[in-house]
Amino acid sequence: MPNIRDLVGAIRHRDGVEAAVVLGRDGLLIDSQTVPGLDPEDLAARIPAIIGPADELGDAVQRGALMTAVLEYREGLAIIEVLNADAILVVLVRPDANVGRLLFELRRHREHIAALI
Repeated sequence: MPNIRDLVGAIRHRDGVEAAVVLGRDGLLIDSQTVPGLDPEDLAARIPAIIGPADELGDAVQRGALMTAVLEYREGLAIIEVLNADAILVVLVRPDANVGRLLFELRRHREHIAALI
């Protein structure tokens, strides 16, 4: 049976993916694989500050809690996938990557991914 390390490795080795990071809601790193030069602990520590306000917006517009966020930056995208009440997956991709399939698979397999944690 695959474990969280297998999942992180499989995501990281997709074409265009530069990082796959699993963290707790508290911002503590659970597991990661990244390109050299990227600090996964620093990245993980910054994510809770995004989740809270996004959940508040969801409540205000009657959409519920955040499930997936895609943030586009000049040098690529950050995909934030809330797996369950305790864990979050962050995937960084290059700007030329095809994220459509990745987003579909993350959404489709969210519960299976969460079960690995």
